[in-house]
Amino acid sequence: LLLAVLLWAPWRALHGAPLMELSGDQDFQLFLQRNLEFTRKIRGDVAALQRVVCDTFQLCKEDELLLVRQDLDMAQVPLEQCHRRTFQAETCFSQIRAGLRIYHSSLATIRDLLPEHAGLVETLQLDMANLSSNIQQQMEDLGLATVTYPTENQDPLPTFSSGFRHQVGSFFILANFQRFLETAYRALRHLASL
Repeated sequence: LLLAVLLWAPWRALHGAPLMELSGDQDFQLFLQRNLEFTRKIRGDVAALQRVVCDTFQLCKEDELLLVRQDLDMAQVPLEQCHRRTFQAETCFSQIRAGLRIYHSSLATIRDLLPEHAGLVETLQLDMANLSSNIQQQMEDLGLATVTYPTENQDPLPTFSSGFRHQVGSFFILANFQRFLETAYRALRHLASL
């Protein structure tokens, strides 16, 4: 019981101090609920692609690929603004949008690796673009600063020196994206609970 109280207490403190610009806004709550569902759908599609990579290339366990990962130098897209004690919706939303843009372009690597699943990858990219657009629109509605990224200057695609490295790189793109989505989902859920 003491453990439950201790674990609940920090969230209760956050609940007691709502973000001034967001508290009580019904449109914002509706935005959060819809995009929580949207994020859940995207996570499911990423999980489906992860299963395809596992079934097709027998790349299923991250711990078995750590040495190759170090050689590939694949970094996780940052979302630290979404889980800091000094949480601010504006910076968190901006990081989510920036991450979605990066993963959107990285998924072309998956499409090249799994051409027979190009439809799923393209649907996922469309959903990501729509989620980013939803967040941008909500930020504008709330009067928060937004950054619009030019479409012609997309991030360069990762390059791999062999087919195996392409497979492993794709595995880690999906694994990193799944972690990114989990953090984004928790941030949206936290805002919905305020």
